[in-house]
Amino acid sequence: MDYTKIKDAALSYKAEMTAFLRDLISLPSESCGERAAIDRCASEMRKLGFDRVEIDPMGNCLGHMGSGERIIAFDGHIDTVGVGEAANWNFDPYKGYENAGEIGGRGASDQEGGIVSSVYGAKIMKDLGLIPPGFRVLVAATVQEEDCDGLCWQYIINEDKVIPEFAVITEPTDGGIYRGQRGRMEIRVDVKGVSCHGSAPERGDNAIYKMADILRDIRALNENDAAAETGIKGLVKMLDESFNPQWKEARFLGRGTVTVSQIFFTSPSRCAVADSCAVSLDRRMTSGETRDSSLNEIRALPSVKKYGAEVSLYTYEAPSMTGLVYPAPCDFPTWVIPEDHKLTRVFETAHGKLFGDERKGSGETEKERRKRPLIDKWTFSTNGVSIMGRFGIPCIGFGPGAEAQAHAPNEITWKEDLVNCAALYAAVVPLYAGETDEVQGGMK
Repeated sequence: MDYTKIKDAALSYKAEMTAFLRDLISLPSESCGERAAIDRCASEMRKLGFDRVEIDPMGNCLGHMGSGERIIAFDGHIDTVGVGEAANWNFDPYKGYENAGEIGGRGASDQEGGIVSSVYGAKIMKDLGLIPPGFRVLVAATVQEEDCDGLCWQYIINEDKVIPEFAVITEPTDGGIYRGQRGRMEIRVDVKGVSCHGSAPERGDNAIYKMADILRDIRALNENDAAAETGIKGLVKMLDESFNPQWKEARFLGRGTVTVSQIFFTSPSRCAVADSCAVSLDRRMTSGETRDSSLNEIRALPSVKKYGAEVSLYTYEAPSMTGLVYPAPCDFPTWVIPEDHKLTRVFETAHGKLFGDERKGSGETEKERRKRPLIDKWTFSTNGVSIMGRFGIPCIGFGPGAEAQAHAPNEITWKEDLVNCAALYAAVVPLYAGETDEVQGGMK
């Protein structure tokens, strides 16, 4: 491949990519309200000559370049979180701003920039004849990720019957190549009590007091060590090979965590003993931890068993932008591809040919980026929880912007990132599909 030609082609679309991203930012697109942004994606794809563009019944925009049976997918979610406290923004989050190197606005890094780069990456592939025979590039602008990551891909795979050979997650990677992330679960714990008049609390059974004991055990699960004498062994145990056969990948992804995120109660009045109490738990899972193991770990806590508390998963049932309800349990599996996986090597090779073996960035970001390893992982969650976590389809990540910008006021991304990502996307498809002489290392 002529990598210089690919870079030049990506650079030639810099102005168009900037304009496209600014248009997307200007269209508020919180989860379940993405219609205007989805329509804008579809119009850009049609303008650029995608071979087929469709919006599925959930609202995902699927743009196809090429007509082969072997599908390589580029995923980017079009939905964003809200703006939060408006006073924390130095500029209008939807009007945004632009200077020589930056684009500002809600969704700039998380993660409408990834959609822009993948749309133009596919365009470059078509321009330069880089889509191999038998292959098809799918650019998916997906919905509802912020509310229920991976739900869109459950629909695309189960209902649209679109099954890629692998997927590129275009969430922000700050110039790195990311090969995994911790999973997560939204767990609820309920405990019952008996109400009575507050003047004689001994007549009742206070559910809040029961929950206080349960919370102490949950905190211990998160904070304790894993020594032999420790009663409730902490989640840190999963970094130890004596507890976890997948300890190496667990150390790469980082230990699992659990924390209380919400608390609820019922009581007849402020002058009564509470007769129920519930909490929501945010559970992050490392390699080796599963939905069942995580639920059973909570159920096995001494106070949970003592009080007969109910431990369950939340279910997501919000209607999409089209009104479609596609219920799903709120568990989002961990995923990680090996360091020597074919995808890892392909991306490393393409990055090396285009940019070298260190993270690339604009002037103000490159110095800090180069302090970090090229191959890394996300702290947050992505649609990979379904694509690979549920369905076992390999995923890898490379996307414009920075994870630290996600959900923050004054969110920005960098024009150079848009260009670099479009170039790399265009290079990896033929490199993956073709001869592997350029790709060094063990290919699996």
